[in-house]
Amino acid sequence: MSPLVYFIRHGQTDWNIEGRLQGQADTDITERGRWQADRNGRKLAELIGRAEGFDFVASPMRRTRETMERVRAAMGLPPEDYRTDARLVEVHFGDWQGHTFVELEARRPGSTAARSKDKWGFVPPGAQGESYQMLLERVRPWFEALERPTVCVAHGGVIRTVFRMVEDMPPRQAARLEVPQDKVLRLADGQLDWL
Repeated sequence: MSPLVYFIRHGQTDWNIEGRLQGQADTDITERGRWQADRNGRKLAELIGRAEGFDFVASPMRRTRETMERVRAAMGLPPEDYRTDARLVEVHFGDWQGHTFVELEARRPGSTAARSKDKWGFVPPGAQGESYQMLLERVRPWFEALERPTVCVAHGGVIRTVFRMVEDMPPRQAARLEVPQDKVLRLADGQLDWL
């Protein structure tokens, strides 16, 4: 059984608005994303106060680091006092990164059909492309090593893998799971709840 963990997805980015596949492209959060991060920090302050004994960890991407720093500031904590873990970076979309599905289809009709059939197992073209299953295998060692209460700021794909690991959510359902940017996900006693 894992310890108490609060997961937060990074705040909104321009690429989220445009429907661009961000993956491991290093993008920044918008003003709305900053509001979301501040809101989640205030929510965490209500839930856990100053978080005595908690570990704070984020993906090393700019959008997750800024989100974490805003969360900590909203909690009344030193913004930079957290660590990063490269295993928490988003799934890599390979050659598709930076494009919308409309753009991909316009360049090569039918190119996204295989992903629609098996979004969890699909590996985008390009040497660095990853499937959600590959992402899960990258995240699992980090998740299984958790020993103390933790606040984690990561990405939608990472949070989808958590649902697979904790609830054994079917791959098709996990791949299509909406992951809000303005809510906190709590893992307690083997159960996940959006707050």
